[in-house]
Amino acid sequence: MNHEKIIGLAENRLGRIYLHLKCLARGGKWSWHLAGLRREIFGRASAIILAAAFFGATLVCALADSSRTYSEPFRPQFHFTPEKNWMNDPNGLVFYEGEYHLFYQYNPYGDKWGHMSWGHAVSPDMVHWKHLSLALPEADGVMIFSGSAVIDWNNSSGFGKDGQPPMVAIYTGCRVDSDGVQFECIAYSNDKGRTWTKYAGNPVIDLKSKDFRDPKVQWHEASKRWIMTVSLSAEHKVCFYGSTNLKEWKLLSKFGPAGATGGVWECPDLFELPVQGTHEKRWVLAVNINPGSIAGGSGGQYFIGQFDGMRFVADKDMLGQSVSEFVPAGKVIADFEGETYGDWKTTGNAFGPGPVKGKFPNQNPVDGYKGERLVNSFFNGDATTGTLTSPEFEVTKPFLNFLIGGGSQKETRMDLWVDGKVVRTASGEDGERLAWKSWDVRELLGKSAKLQIVDEAKGGWGHINIDQIMLADAPARAASEAALWFDYGPDYYAAVSWSDVPKSDGRRLWLGWMNNWQYGQDVPTAPWRSAMSIPREVGLRRTSEGIRLVQKPAREMESLRDEHFHFNGGNSDAANAWLVKNKIAGDQLEILVELEPQSNGVEGVQVLKDTKEATVIGVDRNQGRVFVDRTESGIVNFHPKFASRNAAPLDAPHGKVILHIFVDAGSVEAFVNDGECVFTDLVFPSDDSRGVEFIGAAKISRLDVWKLKSVWK
Repeated sequence: MNHEKIIGLAENRLGRIYLHLKCLARGGKWSWHLAGLRREIFGRASAIILAAAFFGATLVCALADSSRTYSEPFRPQFHFTPEKNWMNDPNGLVFYEGEYHLFYQYNPYGDKWGHMSWGHAVSPDMVHWKHLSLALPEADGVMIFSGSAVIDWNNSSGFGKDGQPPMVAIYTGCRVDSDGVQFECIAYSNDKGRTWTKYAGNPVIDLKSKDFRDPKVQWHEASKRWIMTVSLSAEHKVCFYGSTNLKEWKLLSKFGPAGATGGVWECPDLFELPVQGTHEKRWVLAVNINPGSIAGGSGGQYFIGQFDGMRFVADKDMLGQSVSEFVPAGKVIADFEGETYGDWKTTGNAFGPGPVKGKFPNQNPVDGYKGERLVNSFFNGDATTGTLTSPEFEVTKPFLNFLIGGGSQKETRMDLWVDGKVVRTASGEDGERLAWKSWDVRELLGKSAKLQIVDEAKGGWGHINIDQIMLADAPARAASEAALWFDYGPDYYAAVSWSDVPKSDGRRLWLGWMNNWQYGQDVPTAPWRSAMSIPREVGLRRTSEGIRLVQKPAREMESLRDEHFHFNGGNSDAANAWLVKNKIAGDQLEILVELEPQSNGVEGVQVLKDTKEATVIGVDRNQGRVFVDRTESGIVNFHPKFASRNAAPLDAPHGKVILHIFVDAGSVEAFVNDGECVFTDLVFPSDDSRGVEFIGAAKISRLDVWKLKSVWK
């Protein structure tokens, strides 16, 4: 409806009612528009006019909204998304009476994180979803953080009625706006998750901690009790609790720190799987980490071992060797061990009166610095700003090494000034751990320089940590941690599995949040933000490196296959000619390609392509790696951390490579060699970028392409 028509309608009562409803639907000033509705309806209309006006205006709004919903730019067509507003972690995944339940972290009031509650949807197949009402809303100053759900088949909790087992949700409550304490709570439903009652005895576990969250609960048959797997996030530990009734819990053991510890540990999961082709079984402990993942920012690692109902013990041979840091001796510019900054000059109030011993109040633990003190601009929180500038010094050695942590944005940085210009700059990685970085300053030898540490940010990760600045003859090298990753892309986080999938099915099924905390609140989508991955089946396979987690698309995804195209084989030129002849393009595609062995070179396939942009899924035979490159995928400049090229090692770099790719309007998921490694990447291509094209001297032995149907239309 155009602007002139709306103005015309506003001349009468129905028009004014319509305007108030329209503004309410768009999230306008609720109190003002509700008052206007009351004035127009109750003060000036009869009951008949009221009914007609209200029904007519509501119908107009509904029809207008339905024509736009799920057809917006970048709106996924076969991934789950909320109709509007912010979503993050999947929660409470449970199967009951023919329905897969997906609860999820949801902000009912906006498209950024806040007011965390549990949204809810159900599906017969994990593909076609039906939105349901908000399940567990924020209330009484307590946000509803992540958790899980189970079917209490034996009614051990006593919440069931009429002989039917209750559905029980186990979640973290958090008083975000007061003391920030996190504690574990339960709620129950006796109508298949449609309505919920919070347990009057909540919380069921309270450690008075601000970093105790994300309980995943399961029934452990061998020990005849419930097991809770829950994170002590800042300590890089997972706790295991036991209970016979879901109300009273006893600590059994802890696991960690281990593997990657560069960020907080969140959303753990624990499950047993058979090793394919053997009679062996292993337990998998999945731990999500933010930041510090293999692709930067948030991601997920896993451990393989044994669980006896009491404790998890990782297999000794499951991890490779960590690499220790290397720090060459040199001339120290500043070690920040004094109580004041000495000759360094401050502006603003971010840096406080001097170096700090570790962390400030309400800050996550800070580590990686040397000695007792460091520069930390979290003084009075992220909202403070300022600068810290060194006296001038002469560049006398070829490398400038330093420890840096904190925010990754350009507003939190350290600059090197020479001749009145910034010649080098560095930022953190959105983590409190400091790590070594180096600048090659050979071209600046003999020049006078100064350093300026800058904090111009006021929001999340709006601070910087610096320590141990020194000139040296060689670059410092940060330590690297040995970890196993379940996704090598940047956009697969908080992955958890479904509970109570029937034994007759036999699969372990999971999905993850398809986004990254580095830039998730800035992605260019509206009126929603964030999607879930496609559902995946997980398994274990013995490889040359040991037992490893593998993933493949859940078979239910095959129900979306529409028009099918098959190529009998040939080189990349022949395949590209075939693609053009069959007019194969689009942003709802499934591609299954088998690349023949090659001794060298780079080959692969471009999707969502036009003349200036594409997303590349490729194989680098020379380096023995497979990669996804989205640096020229479309809109990439909304955040400095978004444009990326991420890679994973190939088990047999010169052998056959199978790529199974799912292309949606705003994402690419690639399963390599039957799921030995997986990439999940958000992309935001232009409207004309829909092409598919092979690159390099690829030899293709098999190629199948399906156009995929929308689950929303």
